[in-house]
Amino acid sequence: MSLDKSLKSRNSLVRHRNVLTRAERLEKLEEEDRWSEGASVLGLPKVAHRKATMVKKAKAKAEEAGEATAEAAAETSERAEQSGEPKTGKAG
Repeated sequence: MSLDKSLKSRNSLVRHRNVLTRAERLEKLEEEDRWSEGASVLGLPKVAHRKATMVKKAKAKAEEAGEATAEAAAETSERAEQSGEPKTGKAG
């Protein structure tokens, strides 16, 4: 009998989990200064856990696009200087 793709464990550590363990919740709360070492571990407040990897990819794409735009602008200004045209890009 074969195993369904969703049940295979190779990606289990990579996938985003909505539910955190108590230890992970405590780490998050400590980072946010909402829990101290001597406080009770019972009745912990809720911790929002969002998948943030897509945001990083979007920021990287935006930065690449910004760099490409900056490079294109620099090339345009260099061409204008070499040809003696004004930097505004309007032919006059």
